[in-house]
Amino acid sequence: MLSTQYQLFPKATQVIMEEEEGLGEDSELSIDYSATDSGPRIFKMLEKWVPKASHYFDKEHYFYAGHQITIQESIENFGAIVWPGALALCQYLESDQQEIILKDKKLIELGAGTGLVSIVASILGAFVTATDLPEVLENLEFNITKNTRGMNIHKPEVRELTWGENLSEDFPKRTHHYDFIVATDVVYHHTALDQLLDTISYLCQPGTSLLWANKFRFSTDYDFLDKLGNIFNITQLAEFPESNVKLFKGTMREN
Repeated sequence: MLSTQYQLFPKATQVIMEEEEGLGEDSELSIDYSATDSGPRIFKMLEKWVPKASHYFDKEHYFYAGHQITIQESIENFGAIVWPGALALCQYLESDQQEIILKDKKLIELGAGTGLVSIVASILGAFVTATDLPEVLENLEFNITKNTRGMNIHKPEVRELTWGENLSEDFPKRTHHYDFIVATDVVYHHTALDQLLDTISYLCQPGTSLLWANKFRFSTDYDFLDKLGNIFNITQLAEFPESNVKLFKGTMREN
């Protein structure tokens, strides 16, 4: 459930939702969130892109955790592009290393895409398993290998994971326990949201924390947050207003 009582959405959020979803003044908004009594921490998205001449139009350069990270993207696949939720989570992990301690912790990323978050988590000391669909894995593996080769860190693992499929066979609970599940911009208009929720629920065991950053665009994003709140204790850690990205932490409820 949410960490504080439900309230109305901030006015700015109402305006965004009304503009994008056609909500009228009489529409009801079912859920709100807050990390503490004073609300979530507000961040400005820092410009972490590093301007650099490149022979490749599909490469971007970032700077996190003291390292330049070169990411190869592909405009042919949504999963091979760096989205704002990934930038927000990387910035948060970099700036709050005392709050979110990743060193020597086991972390799995769902929908890892280009691998930027997994790379940053690895640099910060985590044992990382980066997962995505088969068509994304080659580029994901390339980026992770290129940016972690020769570094004194735990070598990240890249694995196929189709949400909701073969979980008990490929990730048996007795041998696969994760301290963190991370996901960025995995919620939008697609048909696998129930499978995503099932996958998160399966992987989240006692002691596991979910870190989910998402650009909130549509009512479906809030619907998913509502469903998460039925299963997990949810706290909003941060908000990036200029990009409308929100970052949440979730822990499994005790039975």
